[in-house]
Amino acid sequence: MTKRSVAVAFAGVLALSVSACGGGSSSSDSSKSDTSAASSKSGDAKASGSAAAGSDVNAKDPKRDANADLVIWADGTAAPVVSKLAKQFADENDVKVSVQVSTDVRGNYGTAFKAGQAPDVIVGAHDWMGELVSNGSVAPVQIPANVASGFNKEAIAATKYNNQSYGVPYAVENMALVRNTDMVKDAPKTIDELVSTGQKVVDEKKATNVLSLEMGKQGDAYHGIPFLTGFGGGIFGTKANGDYDASKLLVNSPESLKGANLIAELGKKKVLSTNVDKTNGDALFADKKAPYIITGPWSLPTFDKAGIKYEVSSLPTVSGGGKMTPFLGVQMFYVSSKAKNATVAQTFTTSFLTTEAAQKALFEVGKRPPALTAAYDEVVKSNPDVAKWAEAGKGAKLMPNIPAMNAVWGPMGQAMADVISGKAAPDARFNAAQKEIEAAIKAGS
Repeated sequence: MTKRSVAVAFAGVLALSVSACGGGSSSSDSSKSDTSAASSKSGDAKASGSAAAGSDVNAKDPKRDANADLVIWADGTAAPVVSKLAKQFADENDVKVSVQVSTDVRGNYGTAFKAGQAPDVIVGAHDWMGELVSNGSVAPVQIPANVASGFNKEAIAATKYNNQSYGVPYAVENMALVRNTDMVKDAPKTIDELVSTGQKVVDEKKATNVLSLEMGKQGDAYHGIPFLTGFGGGIFGTKANGDYDASKLLVNSPESLKGANLIAELGKKKVLSTNVDKTNGDALFADKKAPYIITGPWSLPTFDKAGIKYEVSSLPTVSGGGKMTPFLGVQMFYVSSKAKNATVAQTFTTSFLTTEAAQKALFEVGKRPPALTAAYDEVVKSNPDVAKWAEAGKGAKLMPNIPAMNAVWGPMGQAMADVISGKAAPDARFNAAQKEIEAAIKAGS
């Protein structure tokens, strides 16, 4: 977009209107990010953003920059990269762009939107979509067909809600198995093999834990879901068109209960532990206290810094079932339905950010596989782990993006934690979670 065209857009822009219905906040940890960062402003740059971690200026509750033409909110991990791209866009188009850091983008956005002080663009996960659309707080985006065809099909599918696109994807993410190759030479094909080889390392006092998997005292459904999917279990069934159906809850289905019993068994064996959470999960592996960890690409920088020799592989299979599959997540940019300069916000997201150069730059946000195929192909040449994450994600289903998912995270995660710790029997506990989630969905409908 030329300087003149942006100026014309400013002069004649009309706020995009949407007729949509709904939004909120999940406890999903799909987007693992460093939120301890702060915004700083450069006097001679048109874009402002995160520059240093730890200063925490307005990070928890950012206030919209009233002097900017285009305001973007991102977490502390994404902000530095987005700032560089925003500055380029600003310089090329003679506009002022402000990138501000938030430790809770979704929550802060919801509050600011109601107060009429929301940013024009936010960066976040695709599973926010159902709630944002239901609240009418995000605008549809129009990615040209010839551009959309160049993206990963799952990434494009993740942008849609009721057959309308509401986001511009930049990365695809999923969990995989990472192992310390100094401790275990070959990737385990089954969960039984993982347990036996990992236990051998522990018995030899070379490690303290077989596996690092974030769960915590309150549980973590995102990290626990692969144990259910290995048996064909899950959370929601689907409609005829493939969309998730909130009326078809699968938390206590026979398949999910098989997974719950496996989780209980692994809890008894101390393979899974509620003492492992997001505060120490990566550290257990980085400090060589566990030969295995189930995590996503966001953890690799920590392992690289620690000098760990590791290998990424697909999750193993379960006895009596099949391959454990994680949730598939997509990171994207959303445009506010009340953007101050809607045309500029739409141009930044649908034209500028859909280029190969921009998508390659965004790879630096968590080292997730790029959503644009051309960028993915380029990144893989110098970073083979990217292809391994993609391979581990084959067969994975997109994380549900319907509003009802908000009712799932807490109860399902707690059920997993209670089963692992031995506080409750798996079948009874998951039956109770099913009822709790059904009631919450009904209350929120």
